[in-house]
Amino acid sequence: MSTPDQKVAIITGASQGIGAGVVDGYRKLGYAVVATSRSITPSDDPYVLTVQGDIADPATAERVVSAAIERFGRIDALVNNAGIFVSKPFHEYTQADYDDVTGVNMSGFFRISQLAIEQMLRQGGGGHVVQITTSLVDHASSELPSVLASLTKGGLQSATKALAIEYADRDIRSNAVALGVIRTPMHPVEYHETLGAMHPVGRMGEIQDAVEAVLYLENAPFVTGEILHVDGGQSAGH
Repeated sequence: MSTPDQKVAIITGASQGIGAGVVDGYRKLGYAVVATSRSITPSDDPYVLTVQGDIADPATAERVVSAAIERFGRIDALVNNAGIFVSKPFHEYTQADYDDVTGVNMSGFFRISQLAIEQMLRQGGGGHVVQITTSLVDHASSELPSVLASLTKGGLQSATKALAIEYADRDIRSNAVALGVIRTPMHPVEYHETLGAMHPVGRMGEIQDAVEAVLYLENAPFVTGEILHVDGGQSAGH
């Protein structure tokens, strides 16, 4: 159980990479954390509650939010980090690709954000919702065909701004972090040089770059509706 004044964050896609880094980042801020992913395992930290499940399934969102309220009593932040990226020529995408990407990237955002915002409104005191998106939304690349990323993450960026305006007068902020390619276990080492060269700064980003962007937004009460590019300059040009 958290102390009455301890804030609580929910992180999706939290078992590894950026999500795991964000969990650690919020704990260092003193937040209790509810962490969810399909493969997440229990934590030794009494202030980190893990919930296994597929965020594309609305039932997972219901379980995660219920667990947060039952264990810690409130929700102050939600980081919609879970995402799937499939790069292939548009005409080669399959129905399964479409279902997988839209399921996690869009359905995975929709229900849990609804439930988290409902709880923020119920308890008063505001809150914060953050989407993790991709810089490719703002600069399509011939080297990395990714229409499904643009379709889903582009939708999230528009929704980020809409939520910011809808709830601004109730002190619930909504922001997004638009990432370049981040060095995580999903990228084999042999591709690092090629992926790094896709950024004007000549290298990939690090997990901590993404984490610090999220924490900046968490600690920036006058910032809402912002799409924060953490992409080595990609969105500016190449």
